[in-house]
Amino acid sequence: MWQARMIQAGMAKETTWSTITEDMGSDGETKVFGHRRTGSGGAAAFKELTKRDAQIRMATEMEKLLLTVPESLRESYRSESDGFQRLFSRFILEKGPQMVWDNIAPISDETIRSYGELSDPAADQLSAQLDKLVVVKLNGGLGTSMGCQGPKSLIAVRNDLTFLDLTIQQIEHLNNTYNCKVPLVLMNSFNTDEDTQKVLRKYTGFNVKIYTFNQSQYPRINKETLTPVAKTMNVNDDPEAWYPPGHGDFYQSFHNSGLLNQFIDEGREYVFISNIDNLGATVDTAILSSLLNPPSGERHCEFLMEVTDKTRADIKGGTLCEYMKKIRLLEIAQVPKEHVDEFKSVKKFRIFNTNNLWVNLKAVKRVLEQELLTMEIIVNPKTLPNGTNVIQLETAVGAAMKCFNGATGINVPRRRFLPVKKTDDLLLVMSNLYNLNQGNLVMSPLRQFASTPLVKLGPNHFAKVAHFLKRFASIPDIMELDHLTVSGDVTFGKDVSLRGAVIIVANHGDRIDIPDGARLENKVISGNLRILDH
Repeated sequence: MWQARMIQAGMAKETTWSTITEDMGSDGETKVFGHRRTGSGGAAAFKELTKRDAQIRMATEMEKLLLTVPESLRESYRSESDGFQRLFSRFILEKGPQMVWDNIAPISDETIRSYGELSDPAADQLSAQLDKLVVVKLNGGLGTSMGCQGPKSLIAVRNDLTFLDLTIQQIEHLNNTYNCKVPLVLMNSFNTDEDTQKVLRKYTGFNVKIYTFNQSQYPRINKETLTPVAKTMNVNDDPEAWYPPGHGDFYQSFHNSGLLNQFIDEGREYVFISNIDNLGATVDTAILSSLLNPPSGERHCEFLMEVTDKTRADIKGGTLCEYMKKIRLLEIAQVPKEHVDEFKSVKKFRIFNTNNLWVNLKAVKRVLEQELLTMEIIVNPKTLPNGTNVIQLETAVGAAMKCFNGATGINVPRRRFLPVKKTDDLLLVMSNLYNLNQGNLVMSPLRQFASTPLVKLGPNHFAKVAHFLKRFASIPDIMELDHLTVSGDVTFGKDVSLRGAVIIVANHGDRIDIPDGARLENKVISGNLRILDH
């Protein structure tokens, strides 16, 4: 189960728990920081006994699940089960918020590195340096939020090319240009692995070694009983009973796959981790060179997080802060509700985490072997289709930075953060705002502003990719666009140009058809406008 795959191109009833601290997460759902036992006198000894009971009950249920696995496979599943139980035990035993707000301070500009101070490596060093790199893309998510089936990485985003197509083009270009052998590793989940494996066959002949491994699959926990919802270890028996526990699972699963040791043995030193839907997360040779050859007197950096300046569109994104004399990742789920506005403030927390991470491979091995890896738990409540309320325990890959020596951030240009989370983003990357070059999206030199336009498309008519595409006869010219808001039943003809601030609102029951060749500059359009064939 834990064995990594490589493709060579060319070849759980407890009803007395109640929430102590809650907050609204970026997805609008409540995040739980801790629990307390109520209604039984409140004696400390009784509380501890109850916590121990919950752990014992969970361990018993997990043993029952392991018995549903063929004996020959049981040990491979056990390591995953042990990882889940360690996470559950921390969830049960930890008291209150994991970071005390009064001890949190904004990070100073002097604490993080400046991208502008980096220098490009010498041409004759590039090949050797790139051969010390591993590229990992987080590929565990589905495209359901955009109305698509299967892995999100298989959504076409530009010229009929998918996220995965563009990633492989980028790596192959590096290998061909610099005569190096940078491998691509995909961290799949049980949701994405099967479909991804089928698609990988088409890359035969590309100059890229592609490896895959699966992150863990953990059982969802019944919120009332604090026991697993699953009845067997086979995820196919009840897929709704299982979940991938967030990208913080990368470290242990990467180690368990055998790839960590393999790459260390090959002489590779750093792994570059990023979300596969971030089209700006390309290999940066200046960052890599600065890590491999730090300036004299500078502390060796085992963990580097790319951050960028926060805008109004990023106020819910995680940020770096100083906490107990260490740099920490602070997510909105960790913020008490009375301080959420403070967290969102661009003045206090001016940067946010792009989730582009550079981590030393030997340091990952040391942190795991010495059991130093601890990440804040994110409690994600869900309701299953049958109405059962469950929680899933997750961790974020960036939260591990506190466990590494010399960990810091680097403030990078906005171009390194180009995620496609919604069709709002898809409009940008499909437009003339960007040129495509060897899998890289590069902002057109004709764009007079470094910032991208703010786009808001109405969710009722544009949220799903298929619906989005039907509403544009062709993607508008947005080279000079600052802001676009579209709401209601709106369609766009061919060769439409949008400039400045454009707001188009079709009220309920109305429809607006923007005609072919229309040029809209600083316009507000509302009411009913239909173009009929005759």
